[in-house]
Amino acid sequence: MARSKEFNEEEVLKKAMNLFWDKGYNGTSMQDLIDGLGISRSSLYDTFGDKRQLYIKALELYQQQYGGQLCTLIKESATAKEAVRELLNLVVGDLLGDKQRKGCFSVNAGVELATHDEEISGMLCQNEQQLEKVFLKVIKDGQKSGELTTSADPQALTRFLMNTVKGLQVSVKSTANRNYFNDIINTTLLVLY
Repeated sequence: MARSKEFNEEEVLKKAMNLFWDKGYNGTSMQDLIDGLGISRSSLYDTFGDKRQLYIKALELYQQQYGGQLCTLIKESATAKEAVRELLNLVVGDLLGDKQRKGCFSVNAGVELATHDEEISGMLCQNEQQLEKVFLKVIKDGQKSGELTTSADPQALTRFLMNTVKGLQVSVKSTANRNYFNDIINTTLLVLY
C-alpha cells in the first residue's frame, strides 16, 4: 500500500520557487532543495521529478501568480492612465519591498536559461505574449479615450512599456533608490501621455 504524502505539494512548490528565484537554476543544488523544502530526496523525485522539472513547475507557478496579479490590476483600473501608473508602481513596490532584491523570476530565468533551453524560452515567450495582449488592450483603450498619446503605434508603445517593466525588474538588483525608479516611471508616463 502506498504511503500518503506528509507534506503540502503547493507549499513545497512555493518554497522551491523562492529558492530558485533567489539562487537561480544553476546556483541551486539538489541539497539546497532538500534542505530548503524539508522533504526527502525520494519524495522530491516522486512528486516533482528531477530538478529541471521542479524548476519548470516553479516558474509556471510564478508566472500564474505574478501575471494574474498584473492582469487583475489592469482590468480593475478605472482608466488607462490609472492602469499604467498603478502597474508601474506595483512593479516597483514589489521589487523594492523584497529585501533580497531578487528581481523578477521570469526575467532571471530568461537571462540565465532562455538561450540554452528551448522549453523555458518557449514558456517565457508565451507568458510575454499573454501580458503583451493585456498591455496592448490598455494602450488601445487609452488612445481611443484620448488619455494616451496617439502619436505612436499602440504595438510600439506596448513593447516600450513591456521593456520598461523588464528594465525596472533588472535595475532593482543594483539600486534600491526609490527616486531612481520614480524618474523612470514619470518619464514613461510622459511618453505614454
